[in-house]
Amino acid sequence: MSDIEELRRKRMQQLQQQQAAQQSAEAENQEKMREFEAQKKQIMMQILTPEARSRLANLRLTREEFVDQIELQLIQLAQAGRIKAKITDEQLKELLKKVTGSKRDINIIRK
Repeated sequence: MSDIEELRRKRMQQLQQQQAAQQSAEAENQEKMREFEAQKKQIMMQILTPEARSRLANLRLTREEFVDQIELQLIQLAQAGRIKAKITDEQLKELLKKVTGSKRDINIIRK
């Protein structure tokens, strides 16, 4: 019986070590994500007017992935030096229209 107990004890230690390693890796990932979000927020404050930031925040409530893509594109443009002045709300509207493209109108005809 002591052999079985010894095997159980060793296996339990292995599982605890794996769990501790997973938790530390998860904590590192969360910290990196927080840092990335803080950097992204700071850059967005530099390249967007308050009205444009407000528009993106409102849009984020309904289309979060879309806003993330737009933000990443804006950051890339800013880092490439293609944005000279802050983007206004009107400019952001035009950019969103271009990115969204034309939507198809769906007409349902009942007979």
